[in-house]
Amino acid sequence: MESVNAEEFTVEAVERALQQLYYDPDMDKKNVAQKWLTQAQASPQAWHFCWALLQPDKVPEIQFFGASTLHAKISRHWSDLPTGQLDSLRSQLIAQVGQFASGPKMVLTRLCVALASLVLHILPETWPTAVPDLLCAFQTGEGVTEADGQARCLVLLEILAVLPEELQSSRIAASRRSQLRSALAVEWSSICSLLQQLLQRADAPCGVRERVMRCVSSWLTLDIALKDSEGLLQSCFAHLKESELFDMAVETIVNIISQPDCQRFADSLLKVVPQVLGLQEQLKKAVQDGDMETSHGICRIAVALGETHCRTLLEQVDHWQGFQALVSMIMSCTGSPGHYPVDETSSSLTLTFWYTLQDEITSLDAERQTLYLQIYRPVYFQLVDVLLQKACFPRDEDYATWSADDKEQFRTYRVDISDTLMYVYELLGPELLRNLYDKLGTLLTDTTRLSSWQDIETLLFGFQSIAETVDVSYSDVIPGLIGLIPLITANNIQLAETIMFTIGSLAEWLADHSLMLASVLPVVLHGLSNPDLSVSCVSALKRICRECRHHLHLHASDIMAVSQAALVKEIHKSPQCMWIMQALGFLLSALPSEEILGKLLSLVTPHIQQLEKLANELPSPANKIPTVHILGLLSNLFSTFDLNKQSERLEVMRPVQTQPHNNNPVVVVLQQAFPLIQTVLNKWLNEPEVLEAVCAVFEKSLKTLIHDFAPLVSQLCELIGQMFGAYPQSSALDLARQLVHIFGCEKDHLSPITALLELITNITMSIFQLGSRNHPDVVESFMQLHAQVLRRKSDLYLSEHLDIKAVFYCGILSFKFPETPTLKATCLLFTEMISHCEDVPAVREVLQDDGKLLLQTLLEAIGGQSPSSLAEHYAEVLFSVSRNCPSVLSLWLREALLPPGFPSSHLTAEHKEHFCQQILREQASKRRMKDIVKEFALLSRGLEGSEYAASY
Repeated sequence: MESVNAEEFTVEAVERALQQLYYDPDMDKKNVAQKWLTQAQASPQAWHFCWALLQPDKVPEIQFFGASTLHAKISRHWSDLPTGQLDSLRSQLIAQVGQFASGPKMVLTRLCVALASLVLHILPETWPTAVPDLLCAFQTGEGVTEADGQARCLVLLEILAVLPEELQSSRIAASRRSQLRSALAVEWSSICSLLQQLLQRADAPCGVRERVMRCVSSWLTLDIALKDSEGLLQSCFAHLKESELFDMAVETIVNIISQPDCQRFADSLLKVVPQVLGLQEQLKKAVQDGDMETSHGICRIAVALGETHCRTLLEQVDHWQGFQALVSMIMSCTGSPGHYPVDETSSSLTLTFWYTLQDEITSLDAERQTLYLQIYRPVYFQLVDVLLQKACFPRDEDYATWSADDKEQFRTYRVDISDTLMYVYELLGPELLRNLYDKLGTLLTDTTRLSSWQDIETLLFGFQSIAETVDVSYSDVIPGLIGLIPLITANNIQLAETIMFTIGSLAEWLADHSLMLASVLPVVLHGLSNPDLSVSCVSALKRICRECRHHLHLHASDIMAVSQAALVKEIHKSPQCMWIMQALGFLLSALPSEEILGKLLSLVTPHIQQLEKLANELPSPANKIPTVHILGLLSNLFSTFDLNKQSERLEVMRPVQTQPHNNNPVVVVLQQAFPLIQTVLNKWLNEPEVLEAVCAVFEKSLKTLIHDFAPLVSQLCELIGQMFGAYPQSSALDLARQLVHIFGCEKDHLSPITALLELITNITMSIFQLGSRNHPDVVESFMQLHAQVLRRKSDLYLSEHLDIKAVFYCGILSFKFPETPTLKATCLLFTEMISHCEDVPAVREVLQDDGKLLLQTLLEAIGGQSPSSLAEHYAEVLFSVSRNCPSVLSLWLREALLPPGFPSSHLTAEHKEHFCQQILREQASKRRMKDIVKEFALLSRGLEGSEYAASY
């Protein structure tokens, strides 16, 4: 089976290989057989042995391989069909289809697909009458005498169904595909007539009518006009009454009326509206009977018509009542009785229709918009009521019986409703909030009626949905809502959660109306002791502390006390503890300066004491988790503790120089904690998670403190060196990069930063010598660090102890990495390095010695198999060479491209020379350079002019 000699591709050999593939338990032997059979299919002998495999005495698996081989030969190896064999192939194939008309089904289907592929190869030039000929052959039995009438009918329908499907799935050039689509579409009228006759025959078996409808859906992919399918559509509507054909009829109707091209045939569409409206009785009965499948199917049809053709139907102003009736029908689907997804599945289908209708109404001309807003504003108010009803939680005892999957589906359904309400607010405006507020007020203050928690929760949910993303600052009902919240008895977890989310969504409003904080803050703080409210309550607290931090002075002690108690008692999971610390960071940084340090120390001291206790224990998995947790608490606290108020500007290239705060409270805390952190580090030097957590503490502090961090720079440089020396990892390099970014230009810190850079470079060199392949993240961060140094403070490259050549060669080796982020970072380094070839002697020297090596490596990467998205990054490097070293580029480039077959066997000498000329000419446009490199990359892979190239 290892050999692939052509004479071995015999029927017997193929059958042995199939036996091995299907029945041998040894996976290696199966794989060998699979490979051999693929080669057999590709061989010219396959045109002959495929027929032998289809003989009636063979088992179905062998017959199936024969049929698959036939399809493979026709679809992929058409060019090696022996001369003069076309007519024989066609007649044999039609006869075989007839022979397998009664099964096995899998063989028949493959043969039909092979016949479809044959038609597509020779239509319309060689066999212009292919479709009529097939219709005739299978209707009269000419050439397919083996099969009876009904079997022939089913086979014909199978062939007709797979023809457009094969056109869709085959790899055919766009112009040829368009030609074939037109050639097939011409035949639709005769096919449509046959299909309609079969659908309307009362004695036609169910299977036949199902196949007919599948056929219709298949041919619709050829852009069949709605006006040419009206009769078929009507027949499909009639079949909705037959339960066994209902699903297929729905699918076909939806496919017909979802064709976007239908919009050109408004008259045909207007005929469909009453047909859809005529389904309302059947829908009503299905709902009464709890028949979810039927109601779902009818809902799909109504939505398909309304959503796809909303614009066209709105433009038929004379027929507005018919469309309004359709909208009412869709509204009844949105309001399907029962709870989604347990009692009904239809309502979720309708939500996108309401978006579409709103968009189309608001994009009409002024006159029609006025008319339709008059009609549909009340409809949208009704929609809000319906959606809130649908968002209502079921009774507690019912909800308790729901599965976890049902609950999750209901949760995402409520998110969809929330998004819809937010969108509808754009149409209805503040009146919608007033409406919700009046209803909520009535529920909470009317003592004559007993309201359930579900009714209150759903109104708050409506409020929150809108306030989450819409600016409600001008609404006059928010003060009233804030006043109502403390009146709610939150004796249920879902209601309590929604209260918290609602308060959180109003945080920006509260910042402008700080007197109202006293009403809602106690509600949030009370919830902080309940682990079941963890996410919603902590989220609300964080949002209030972020948005209202300048107005919380009077409440600071309460917030601190309750938060600290929740942290010490470990009420919340780790992520929520981190949010609490972020909230407290916002809070503390806005307090009067004389209060900050005392409150900060009272907050962190218990955690630092706990960390000290852990640091005195022997390292173990049990105490690693709390160690990482406490370090996480500190880093999250420092991430929002921003006295400079310039966190938005941190990522700009040159941070704005701010006057450093003397004794910044965070610096005081870090200075006190530094020996302890050093101790922790010594205990956990080989544990990446702890190292990352330590780095995060300093990285977050750096980003918020900026120049206030200055007193700690020297100590931190030593710490990073110690960490990276013991266990090289990217987080330490990223921290070093942050130091260079902020302090690289300051004379006072030049010495420790230079020493750190030298140490990191030496350690990374040794990683490359030992084998850096297992550390792509370290290599990536190393490249980014040096790029940052060159960009921010290239003077560091003047240090006699910094081995620039080593950095250069590390970069060359990094080009061999398969990871895209690593390659991007490497390109960034060389782009920056080359730009300094004039002002940094060591860079000039290494480029003079090994510029050609860089070019060779770069060309190898461009011509290799690296992702196409990298071409523009390689182009950046070439552009930098072109701009900064034009005199030697010509020499380097031509020498590098000299070896035949480099960087790809697809490239001719002419290709290479053309590329050189283009590169050498391009010193002005980076975009043009990117195009040149992309084109060269495609040529190198032999993909120029392919479909892949078009999307490149």
